[in-house]
Amino acid sequence: MKMKAMLLEGVTALKANDAPLRLAEVARPAPQAGEVLLKIAACGVCHTELDEIEGRTAPPQYPVIPGHQVVGEVVELGKGVAEKHLGQRVGVAWIYEACGKCDYCNSGRENLCREFKATGRDVDGGYAEYMLAPAQFTHPLPDEIDTYEAAPLLCAGAIGYRSLRLTGLQRGQRLGLTGFGASAHLVLKLLKTTFPESECYVFARNAEERKFALELGAVWAGDTNDPPPRLLHAIIDTTPAWKPLVAAMKCLAPGGRLVINAIRKESGDRDYLSQVDYSTHLWEEKELKSVANVTKFDVREFLKLAGEARIRPDYQLYPLEQANLALSEMKAGLIKGAKVLAINR
Repeated sequence: MKMKAMLLEGVTALKANDAPLRLAEVARPAPQAGEVLLKIAACGVCHTELDEIEGRTAPPQYPVIPGHQVVGEVVELGKGVAEKHLGQRVGVAWIYEACGKCDYCNSGRENLCREFKATGRDVDGGYAEYMLAPAQFTHPLPDEIDTYEAAPLLCAGAIGYRSLRLTGLQRGQRLGLTGFGASAHLVLKLLKTTFPESECYVFARNAEERKFALELGAVWAGDTNDPPPRLLHAIIDTTPAWKPLVAAMKCLAPGGRLVINAIRKESGDRDYLSQVDYSTHLWEEKELKSVANVTKFDVREFLKLAGEARIRPDYQLYPLEQANLALSEMKAGLIKGAKVLAINR
């Protein structure tokens, strides 16, 4: 049997209106032991797909089907998978699988496992009508969350949740966000729910993103280089560039922490690192911390929280065949919330 899929067939230096993915008919996969087959209903579009396309986190082999914010119905079971999974509406996130035996996996840090596999990069992902996934790395979705809302929660939401936890932010402390795309807008919604006493300050080069941030409850929104009215206890950098990171370090209060929420940074503006001055950017026990992938706990805990607290993404829908358009708009910075592919409608 055949299915439609968008294929990435090699590295592309993206320019305006490029179409790096090819729509094709490919063989529908069959689940092996421990796997399930999903009939996909939605897949979020993430900046990490741009990193894959442009080679910053390149797939180990081509062609590959991108996409790691996948929502679908379990329609077939591999050997050893319990019948209860059949018919479930589940999500699959960036974490496709890990070894389950190393010190990292045994301590709940499977995001650091040396055998970590990423959905849509190391294995085929969700820009398709069907997809395989290990049953233990699928995540049942709360009934309160609809299918298209759920897709961005699986990565943008889960990685935002992990980022916020890694800031160590306390109630009433001030949080900054650099960039205001899919993940950052969900962090702001999460902050308003979990730490309503805390203020959020947003740095974004796009005026529409700044306006959107204020509409969602940010107390201040400025350009990347604008100084906020107060120093911040923590900042989450969600951008692919170095300039916002260097600028953000100046805005940290003593003892503050900057958490970098990005799989890779682009190299084009790396010269900004030469501007880092110890006394300005790092003195007084400021910290830098990166976020590496997500764990099963991050995904499931955030889905539970989002269902209970009604944390929902703002999103735009595209048919599968318009995945290149969604990616092109993301590359151009035309983002308001999240982008989601509607599949098997």
